[in-house]
Amino acid sequence: MSPVRTASIRARAGMGLALLALACPGLAMAGNPDNTTLPPPPAAAGHWNVTPLHGTDAANAVLMRAISLVGTPYVWGGTSPGGGFDCSGLVNYVFRDMLDMRLPRTSRELAEVEGPRIALDALQTGDLIFFGADGQISHVGIYVGEGRFIHAPRTGTVVRLEKIDTPYWLARYSGARRVIYP
Repeated sequence: MSPVRTASIRARAGMGLALLALACPGLAMAGNPDNTTLPPPPAAAGHWNVTPLHGTDAANAVLMRAISLVGTPYVWGGTSPGGGFDCSGLVNYVFRDMLDMRLPRTSRELAEVEGPRIALDALQTGDLIFFGADGQISHVGIYVGEGRFIHAPRTGTVVRLEKIDTPYWLARYSGARRVIYP
């Protein structure tokens, strides 16, 4: 990822903190208990001296971008804010936009991504969470913390934040994958 793109990502993630505070009162940022915004890295000799986002920075960037898309209409096969999202289209868009990370397109393919499987009680911001029945994955969302996730549920709805501990979602929880590493 280019240094300019990385700086842009950091700036967009920092601006999204206010939106997060409104959408999730009391949600502490992973590794940032004061909910403070880090200043962008200084420019040196006409270029940015930055490194790609990893760990907490990457998770926060994903979180901010996903929250900024709350209210976007669900559209089957949708992959953009202007055209709407389906569940995997939302995940793909957020990770590509913020981290330049290319992920598989469908929820089933996403569930097969190499990486550790995560137990429900060990979820971290940015983890992909999967839902389904009878061993078949049919839905994916992005875990944001405090038992909440962002997803594009179904036709006639919009991208939204939900609690994972409702009977509906708990009965369908099929696991999680971590794709952001320190």
